[in-house]
Amino acid sequence: MKKQRILLLLLLSILSSFGIYAQDTSLDEVLKELDEAIGQKKMYHQQRASQIESLKKKLQHSTDSWEQYNIYGALSSIYLHFQADSALYYVNRKASLLQQLNRPELYNQIYLNRAEVFGLMGMYNEASEELKKLKVSELENDALEYYYRSYRVYYGWLADYTADRSARQKYIDMTEAYRDSILTLDTENFDRKLILAEKELQNRNMDEAISLLNTLLEKQNDLQRKAYLYYTLSEAYEMKKQADRQAYYLAQSAICDMKLANREYAALQRLANLVYDRGELSRAYLYLNCAMEDAVDCNARLRFMEVAAIYPIIDKAYKEKDQQEKAVTRWMLAILSLFVIILIVLSFYFYYWMKKLSLMRKNLYMANRNLVTANQELAQTGKIKEVYIARYLDRCVSYLEKLEQYRRSLEKLAMASKIDELFKTIRSEQFLRDERKAFYTEFDKSFLDLFPNFIEDFNKLLVDDGKIYPKSGELLNTELRIFALIRLGVTDATRIAHFLGYSLATVYNYRSKIRNKAVGDKDRFEQEVMNL
Repeated sequence: MKKQRILLLLLLSILSSFGIYAQDTSLDEVLKELDEAIGQKKMYHQQRASQIESLKKKLQHSTDSWEQYNIYGALSSIYLHFQADSALYYVNRKASLLQQLNRPELYNQIYLNRAEVFGLMGMYNEASEELKKLKVSELENDALEYYYRSYRVYYGWLADYTADRSARQKYIDMTEAYRDSILTLDTENFDRKLILAEKELQNRNMDEAISLLNTLLEKQNDLQRKAYLYYTLSEAYEMKKQADRQAYYLAQSAICDMKLANREYAALQRLANLVYDRGELSRAYLYLNCAMEDAVDCNARLRFMEVAAIYPIIDKAYKEKDQQEKAVTRWMLAILSLFVIILIVLSFYFYYWMKKLSLMRKNLYMANRNLVTANQELAQTGKIKEVYIARYLDRCVSYLEKLEQYRRSLEKLAMASKIDELFKTIRSEQFLRDERKAFYTEFDKSFLDLFPNFIEDFNKLLVDDGKIYPKSGELLNTELRIFALIRLGVTDATRIAHFLGYSLATVYNYRSKIRNKAVGDKDRFEQEVMNL
């Protein structure tokens, strides 16, 4: 029988190492799923807020003290990993009803609830004081398990928080002692099985722990419990020095935390450290920012300190990467500026030849008037026109083809990172115009997203025959775009002219023309636009 057990454990270990008990989802896929969950965090928080609001409405209509006590308990529970201050508030609201209920045995529950919240908030002295108030002799089996679990968590927090090695070891020993106390209880529930797995990890029996955890995971549908199981599995694989499997289960635990709208958690910040080691700097920065934001909102001090310990390292690396990208952008802008200068020179060159061509056509036309007959003069003039127009068109087509070649060669050089050769190339004029047009389109879209009723509200300030509407296919025309900038606070005409690529006089003319069509005080017209 003993041999069979050993063979079974060996088989489970092999299967576990090949990921049989894990989902087939790869680490990259589960990280993408986590990214999506973080993107939907606001939605999950709104769902949690809706649950809270529903309980508060139920509380408003409740007149029974016992029902109110239970609703306060539900609210403190739902706030526990979401907003610790509120969780403590509702625990105290529960306590305020004990005299009315005449249930002195419930004081132990209040002490345990407070200790749990205080521990999460990093108020360890207060948590200890609450636990000392308990009358352990009055606790029944479930309450006694809650008591042992609270002390186990309390000493676990202290062990994580303490820098002194000897003190930390003392707290770890106390944590293990209370874990053993839970195992002495005559219970057969999820917490006991999870603690058995933790006990195996403590004894460095990683494969046995993984087997127990996977068995629990197969039968578990509760997201909070799955989050605990995934996190404990990550610890097992950390002990086995399998970083990818550790990251996989940390990501699964973090997904559960996001979907539960938890703000107090440990998985995401630990995962950030692992993905940073994998070279995924942007993702690590995203995870740390999310964890930092949630820890602050929940008032979970230890979690905040965990994030703060590694945040400067990743933040510095992220900023260095950002500076490198900005440097590349500056190089590209310099190249683009050089291209614009060359394009201007070429424009003057073509303008010179167009003027010369026009003069030649005029001279030829005057010469043709001296020909023998008008028909010959017209025929000759038409022939000259065809020749010069054809030459002009050929030159334009040839120029366009060269610009297209320049653009393609620039793309190839850019892809090959041949920076020195980039300065020897030119881009097409069409590219610059398209970019400017795309910029204005994006500006219009962004502005109308911010002020969707701007056109309608702006026209209310104008007389009927002076109302302005964009043409079909436009979002904003020039006049609307000028006053859109004014609405955004850009009132300096020089800046508006620079932004739109117009002369200062043109901008003044537009503003003056529209101001004269105002319904009310013309001197306050632009101020009213800024107030839309």
